[in-house]
Amino acid sequence: MTRLQGLAASRGTALGRARVRLPHVQDVGEKRIAAAAVEQELERLHRATDAARAEMRELRTRLQGALPAEVGEFLDLHAMLLDDPELLSALDELVRSKRYSAGHALRVQRDRLAQVFEGMEDAYLKSRLDDLDHVIGRIHSFLHKRTTTVKGLAGEILVCENVAPSELAQLQSQGVVGIISSAGSVLSHSAILARSLHMPLVVGASAVLQKVNDGDVLIVDGASGEIVLDPGPADLRQYRARQRELAREQRELGRLRGKPTRTVDGVEITLLANAESAEDVTQAHALGARGLGLYRTEFLFLQRNQLPNEDEQFRIYRDTVLGMSGRPVTIRTLDLGADKADRTGLVMGSEENPALGLRGVRLSLAKPKVSDTQLRAILRASGYGPIRILIPMLTTREEIMAVRRRLSRLAALLRNEGHEISDTIQVGAMIEVPAAAFALDTFIDQVDFLSIGTNDLVQYLLAADRNNEAVSELYSPLHPAVLRLLAHVIDTARRNDTPVAVCGEIAGDARMTALLLALGLTEFSLHPGTLLEVRRAIRGLDLTALRAQAPQLLAARDRRGIERWISATAQG
Repeated sequence: MTRLQGLAASRGTALGRARVRLPHVQDVGEKRIAAAAVEQELERLHRATDAARAEMRELRTRLQGALPAEVGEFLDLHAMLLDDPELLSALDELVRSKRYSAGHALRVQRDRLAQVFEGMEDAYLKSRLDDLDHVIGRIHSFLHKRTTTVKGLAGEILVCENVAPSELAQLQSQGVVGIISSAGSVLSHSAILARSLHMPLVVGASAVLQKVNDGDVLIVDGASGEIVLDPGPADLRQYRARQRELAREQRELGRLRGKPTRTVDGVEITLLANAESAEDVTQAHALGARGLGLYRTEFLFLQRNQLPNEDEQFRIYRDTVLGMSGRPVTIRTLDLGADKADRTGLVMGSEENPALGLRGVRLSLAKPKVSDTQLRAILRASGYGPIRILIPMLTTREEIMAVRRRLSRLAALLRNEGHEISDTIQVGAMIEVPAAAFALDTFIDQVDFLSIGTNDLVQYLLAADRNNEAVSELYSPLHPAVLRLLAHVIDTARRNDTPVAVCGEIAGDARMTALLLALGLTEFSLHPGTLLEVRRAIRGLDLTALRAQAPQLLAARDRRGIERWISATAQG
């Protein structure tokens, strides 16, 4: 029996045989082909690229609706890379002019692009190198007639160097029960997605590829980061006890489906759900969510060659409203840009720094016809139930006023056309740009509600990309500046009698619930899969006592001080 230690990234325990996936080594030796073989080699390359593209398309179609939003976004990003004309033409040119083999051309082009990525100062763009490697690896695998996924994974634990976000749902559907990686970050997209899929994940287990062989029996604990190789009887007894404990916990959570979300001292807390599919809406309704606090509309635009028309969007929004049976539905307007790009040409493909570029409301205002089509569809759906409109990436007062003017004009036109439009559509601002948070009092009179997008707010406030392992220690919502800014936004909203929710990942983390309540939050918007855990946490907390402890929390000078506050609160 050997014990290895990694970083706990996604809770849960798993027992299974190891399936080791060593880092894929591509053809690095220079290999040239005869002039007469060029066309045949190009055909091989094109077939491999087409096969990789078809695999991605089939996976996206098969798992649509079962994917968390971020998984779909990464599948779409990889599909776009497979269609990138610059990448494809450069590969063709290397085969034609230098007579490189297809495999070596892939390697050369990958290294060229890697130099460009690594030379960039922006951490976000550097992190896109992982996506490039994943896509080129898929093409390379098809060149050598190796499928990129391994059959017969049921009951196995994948041991690898790293795992891409786009792989997770597919691996789970194949029966993988846990994942251990030698690299990776607990704050990466892969870790976040593993948590939403309830897939045990341990990252940063540096020795795992040297110590573990195919077929070895493993126990992986995603809550502690511990890995047990060749477990003994005592380890198996402990594993079974942990499994019984988890099963008991799930039964207890199940009993909370119809229970109120009320603190020990009797304060009602509102739990809303984040959604992007009919399945999400159904789950949110069944678990007793008070409404949808964030309905993402990007999935209508991604992975397609034409923009969705008004009627198509209207039907989706209408059915979402009907699915919530009178509970409010918050529809976020199009939030493309950064790592979410479509195939219609709507998003600029050549921005030097897309995370700080034309995204969210900026893109909507720059593309008025696209925005008007979406807003008309949302307004028409308001005739079927309560709708709120959430504006992403807001920075200035002028932006929210421009959207409001557009809504007024479109509502008047639709009424003249005979459509039933609600008279009480609320318009809210998504607070994810630090400037909007600091200057909230300059435009709060123009909004009916607020939603804090902590994922981007933390990234922009700390200048640390959560997908960049080199700065993963810096990206943390437990930075004193983050807590003070959250407190400022929540307090400003309270003083102006404006409802405010947190819709970022921390809203669904039950370990953060006491902290958010102490800061004054009374409205959470979270993934349906985490709703019951947060409800349980709220029902065990005394809001009055937490508010009294808020000054001590905000006085913390570093992350350790905040973690000590959370631990002390958890211990009662």
